[in-house]
Amino acid sequence: MGTSVGELGTILSVWAHPDDETYLSGGIMSMARDLGQRVVCVSATAGEHGTDDPDGCPPEELGPLRRAEAAEAMRILGVDDHRWLDFEDGGLAAMDPDAGIEPIVRLIEDVAPDTILTFGPDGATFHPDHITIHQWVTEAWKRCDEPGALLYFASPVEAWDEVGPLLEGWGVYMTDERPVPVPADQLAIDLRLPEPVLDRKIAALTAMDSQIGPALAVIPPADFRTVNAIESFVRA
Repeated sequence: MGTSVGELGTILSVWAHPDDETYLSGGIMSMARDLGQRVVCVSATAGEHGTDDPDGCPPEELGPLRRAEAAEAMRILGVDDHRWLDFEDGGLAAMDPDAGIEPIVRLIEDVAPDTILTFGPDGATFHPDHITIHQWVTEAWKRCDEPGALLYFASPVEAWDEVGPLLEGWGVYMTDERPVPVPADQLAIDLRLPEPVLDRKIAALTAMDSQIGPALAVIPPADFRTVNAIESFVRA
């Protein structure tokens, strides 16, 4: 089963957009807070371009809305230290890498985490912002002499037959590429969330209605729970 949440110590959780952190590590962060561990969550952008209707919800409105939704989600999860890098949504890959890496270096130096959680090389969905965050966090960790454990989100082989088709049907992938599932013996964390923790995670996701509402309108609740019940990570 790999490392327990209690063994993760102080956690620095770094993601691209508000809701990434809750989908991929909301249960872990919430369980760590229940155990009294420090959790610092970081969003690189406010996700201000995350809509199919930019005229109806322009960036100057969606950004503040998503920040407010994220604040409520963090409250539900018990995470009281959520920070923003204030970069432009959708533009990370075009930035000077050092402009993204150096703030993360400073975060690592400030927080002194025992564990860093972030995207793997596939960015979970092959979103360019996700992949860029993976690259920045990895380089920042190396520049800090690799303190603590750097863990990348991964999909476990054992759950892929059930979860993979659901994700495929929801159209979450940004390219024709697909994640390569990881065997259980290669996972540093292989967590099936206890029902009360999963309930809390679902409530946190639901709080981000601008993003989650449209999905929940078409996704059966049981399927949504199935996908979100698993949080797995591999070591860098």
